[in-house]
Amino acid sequence: MFYACLSFALAEGIKLRQFSFEPVEKSWTISASYSVELPAELVEAIKKGIPFYFVTELQITRGRWYWFEEKLIQTNKNIRLSYQPLTQQYRISTEGFTYSANSISEALIQIGAIGGWQVADLAVLDNGQTYQGAMRMRLDLTKLPKPFQINALNTRDWTVLSDWHQFTITPKARATK
Repeated sequence: MFYACLSFALAEGIKLRQFSFEPVEKSWTISASYSVELPAELVEAIKKGIPFYFVTELQITRGRWYWFEEKLIQTNKNIRLSYQPLTQQYRISTEGFTYSANSISEALIQIGAIGGWQVADLAVLDNGQTYQGAMRMRLDLTKLPKPFQINALNTRDWTVLSDWHQFTITPKARATK
């Protein structure tokens, strides 16, 4: 069952190119592809040894007529990007896994590829109920060293984030085997 799909063209910053939110086995799973492009100033900072942290944020809510929206799922996926001068490779770390890339463009492609992210059990969302979701990716400025956090406040180049991608989900009953 396929619930949501989206495609965009490449552009500067972080842009969502593809997105799907679907049930896989016993979980709700997200697969997405972001185009991530960094300004030259940020690429230079990475090469000088400053690690960058990217965070993908997801929220799923259910509207209620008598109160505020109920937040059913609110989760993050963190990715660390660093440069290893000895091997001249970029290192991408997430959830205990580490990948290496030979170039910054290859590293940014790996950062933008989110596959099989299990965000909740199937039981969290009821069949036939409509839910609203939102997802985005951004450079987490709070994890930069303090001098760079101050610089990031003064320069737009350091604000790298995607727009919130809004989507609606209405789960349907699945056949059991």
